[in-house]
Amino acid sequence: MKTADAFWQFLPEGLDELFEMVKFEKTDQSYDIWLDEKKKLSDEDFRNPNIVARGYTDYVTVQDYPMRGRPVFLHMRKNKWWDKKTNEIFSYNLELPNEERTRLSTEFVAFLKDEGGDDGIVD
Repeated sequence: MKTADAFWQFLPEGLDELFEMVKFEKTDQSYDIWLDEKKKLSDEDFRNPNIVARGYTDYVTVQDYPMRGRPVFLHMRKNKWWDKKTNEIFSYNLELPNEERTRLSTEFVAFLKDEGGDDGIVD
């Protein structure tokens, strides 16, 4: 098993299906993990030629459960999508595939359900 694959075993189950790990940092005080949402449109939006990628939201930092006596901070950002027809920017609500069996902090669930905070009209 690769080191990166093994590391996913310590994060909430199913997170690897939604995000890719872009950076990991271990300090004397904490573990910091940067995660970007994988670029995947819904089935409906995939068939819509007006929906295009528009970058990422700002990183949101969520404290996960500690490992080996250190706090774990997940720095996560979601995709932003632009609907050229309506000129709106949006992000998807996310759900972990095994959410009912996973212990998640309230802050973490709020991030998954948030629609991005950057929604609005393109200038």
